[in-house]
Amino acid sequence: MKNKLSDKDKKDWQSFLDSKEKLLNKDVIYKKNIKNELTKTIDLHGLSIENANKVIDELIKKSFKDNINKIIVITGKGLRSKNINNPYVSKDLSILKHSVPDYVKSNHDLMKMIKNITDAKITDGGTGAFYIYLKKNKFVKE
Repeated sequence: MKNKLSDKDKKDWQSFLDSKEKLLNKDVIYKKNIKNELTKTIDLHGLSIENANKVIDELIKKSFKDNINKIIVITGKGLRSKNINNPYVSKDLSILKHSVPDYVKSNHDLMKMIKNITDAKITDGGTGAFYIYLKKNKFVKE
């Protein structure tokens, strides 16, 4: 059996390749709710503090550029963190639950893009998550 591409399939493929539209990142959940609020969700479970901070930094900048209104950041509650057993490491500052929001709040460039940071509702992760509400990017046309 020979598989031959039709002219329409070739045209569709070329159209896809020429398109400037990017594929969505499978690690980030995009949803649009009733209030026309664009939301992204990111799960930082399993990342080191350095990687989590880098990921959240990039996500906030990209989301602001894309006029996303709200980011749901899932950090986990730190219940399985091995830092609790180490007397030389602060249990409050060494888990993502505390360190990621502190990193964001201490970064002046990021805070210029942020309207508010609040605790998440229980349906979005409760104490193991938080919301970042972004300001409207005035330089992006809708």
